[in-house]
Amino acid sequence: MSSTTLTRGTLPVRLIALPGVYRPQADTRLLAEALADEEIGPRSDALEIGTGTGALALHAAARGARVTAVDVSWPAVVTARLNALRRRLPLRVLHGDFAARTAGRRFDLVVANPPYVPAPAARLPSHGPERAWDAGPDGRGVIDRICASAPDLLRPGGVLLLVHSGMCGAGTTVDRLAGAGLEAGVVARASVPWGPVLRSRRAWLQAQGLAGGTEEWEELVVVRARYL
Repeated sequence: MSSTTLTRGTLPVRLIALPGVYRPQADTRLLAEALADEEIGPRSDALEIGTGTGALALHAAARGARVTAVDVSWPAVVTARLNALRRRLPLRVLHGDFAARTAGRRFDLVVANPPYVPAPAARLPSHGPERAWDAGPDGRGVIDRICASAPDLLRPGGVLLLVHSGMCGAGTTVDRLAGAGLEAGVVARASVPWGPVLRSRRAWLQAQGLAGGTEEWEELVVVRARYL
């Protein structure tokens, strides 16, 4: 599929993904559906936090937005740049922490699919594929930073779209964004089967009260927040 023939809610296909780079999955697709409902175009400045393959950033760029994508993983940065080149789409891809790399800039739209899987280690991983999903004991190691940074990232009227697991507490996300001065709510939900990471942590998740004994499905949520 050509980047110029994308339809609402779809993602680019045949994306390059270097080893260790998170490939688009159910959470990416759910976020793409929410993104399709936003009004973006040539005058829109958009930011993707944790771009991975660049799938969502490319979706926004194909609709005419000026897109900046940020990732802490060098393989992800290289992957997103390669996919942008293959599709001949203008995409600015930066390496590093999203807050540091966007300091002083504001956007009409911020899209984020951050790490959100609860993990026994309190410290976030600094390397390896786990960096794309491990997010501390409550899964909010990156989510909370995005919530706190949203007022500095968005222009008045700007929108944040954030996807994460229901295990992390959708209500907590909405409350923290509201406390930061944004109008927030859940706009999409989906249930997906547990993947290998969650299955490998079943006993720990149960001990933390994050999963029941027969849990096999994970709820995904997209939170939309508008900066008033």
